[in-house]
Amino acid sequence: MENKDKTSGKIANLVNRASDFGKKAVDGVQKSAKELSEQTQKTLYEQRIKHYNPLFREKFFSEEFYLPNVIKIVDDAERRDIDVCKGAIGWLEKVKGVEILFLYDEFVKESKIKFLPFAKCDKIYCIDIFEKGQYIASDQIFERSAAEKMAELEHIAYCLGAIKYNIEVIESNLVSTEKTLKTNIDSEIFKGNQEQSSLSQSTNYASGKNYTILTGNNILQKPKLKWFRYDDNVKNLIQIRLSANNTIKHKTLILRGSTSETISQNIAIAIDALSKVRGNAIMTRKCQKEQNTSIVLDIEF
Repeated sequence: MENKDKTSGKIANLVNRASDFGKKAVDGVQKSAKELSEQTQKTLYEQRIKHYNPLFREKFFSEEFYLPNVIKIVDDAERRDIDVCKGAIGWLEKVKGVEILFLYDEFVKESKIKFLPFAKCDKIYCIDIFEKGQYIASDQIFERSAAEKMAELEHIAYCLGAIKYNIEVIESNLVSTEKTLKTNIDSEIFKGNQEQSSLSQSTNYASGKNYTILTGNNILQKPKLKWFRYDDNVKNLIQIRLSANNTIKHKTLILRGSTSETISQNIAIAIDALSKVRGNAIMTRKCQKEQNTSIVLDIEF
């Protein structure tokens, strides 16, 4: 009887141990499954953060954050219901290799960014390279810079005491025409026809003029430069005119558009892509037009 009781006790003990082991195993599986689920959720969240790349106030106002060259003002409704975008003030995205800030319209005032002529939803703006924190509407930036360049040249002429000056804008359009010529060849090495291509180019000029006669100015002063501050021709003219041995009476300057470009080619391409107008690369064409344009300043003292 005693042996029977001992045997029953051992069996019960084994059953309890097996039960404990099974419970621990189940608990371990449940814990692993929970940890795996949490890790999966964390990974998915990080992937969504990377994909949507939301921008928050803390980062925007930090010293480490620098405003991109291009900003598009958008409605916050575009991403309002996306969990990782809750509380964001916009997002950052690369378009054609150029970083773009998509800024929510409700944050424009708080951002302290100055938009010219005014801030408008769905509009694209380019940084003003001469004024920190100021952006200019992309559809007006080339016209604005052209007007400023003309005004600056007039300012230079007045400050240097010109009695007469002429400003002429010359646009150069290169047209390439390819002609294919067929020639008959009869030799021991090759017999038959051979095609030869020739490339010809023609240049067209479209010009605008501004001719002005002044009374002259005996009190010469150094003009304030913006667009032409790094142009050696302009700087040299000012230096000679303001020197003690001022003997210059007439000067003609040819100022290339590429030396005072409004925006770079890659930014123009990005803006065209951002505009989503197929086959209508407006900014790219304006950029190329500016690069092919020269301003001729003929000035007499």
